[in-house]
Amino acid sequence: MIVKDIIEESALTLAEAKEILTAPGKRERVKKKEKEEKEKEAAEENEMRFERRKAVENTTKFAKLGAKESRALVNELLELEKTKEEIAIRIADLMPKSNNEVRAIYAKERFTLTEANIEKILDCVAKYE
Repeated sequence: MIVKDIIEESALTLAEAKEILTAPGKRERVKKKEKEEKEKEAAEENEMRFERRKAVENTTKFAKLGAKESRALVNELLELEKTKEEIAIRIADLMPKSNNEVRAIYAKERFTLTEANIEKILDCVAKYE
């Protein structure tokens, strides 16, 4: 599949990606076309089916919340200090349960979290379990 233009780019949680992947898209609503176009589309469809199927399997396996709950958790985490959107999404996807798991998520950052910050993050996560 050739991508012509990127219209919009945003970070998603696994649950949001799962919702998008499982929603019926334009490809399912294609009207009748000429025979050559149908064959070409059928080849593309088969290629997309495998990729899409694998993506749906992974998001189903690893998404721990629903799309609305995960976005609400991300928004709540963004209100805390020292939390960027990419880290908030990672936290929503992984749903850490201990201090060490939160520290591992923040391992690449140039700062360290205090115990109070870690507890606030774990409290936010606990609300959505």
